[in-house]
Amino acid sequence: MEYQIQENCLTVFMPKEVDHYSSEKIKQDADKLIQKKHIKHMIFDFKNTDFMDSSGIGVIMGRYRLLSIIGGEIWAVHVSERLKKTLLMSGVGKYIHVCEEEEVR
Repeated sequence: MEYQIQENCLTVFMPKEVDHYSSEKIKQDADKLIQKKHIKHMIFDFKNTDFMDSSGIGVIMGRYRLLSIIGGEIWAVHVSERLKKTLLMSGVGKYIHVCEEEEVR
């Protein structure tokens, strides 16, 4: 997985397939970085993602719960129409910002 940190914002570049295996790795890595680097905001970049199952939804919601306690926010950027539909139908869209990268800045 690729990660980028700028100030208190962590960007997670999501893999081509977000399944149970990759979700576990993302959760572990992100949680360590959130704690170690005092992360308050997260961006999930779906530019290269073709597939995401329910474990990906779990990753996003778990990090939302962690960051919402400290007033943080989460964005999903470069989301395909298919993934956007999945995020909105699952209810995740109520808790995170689903937008293009330009809107985040």
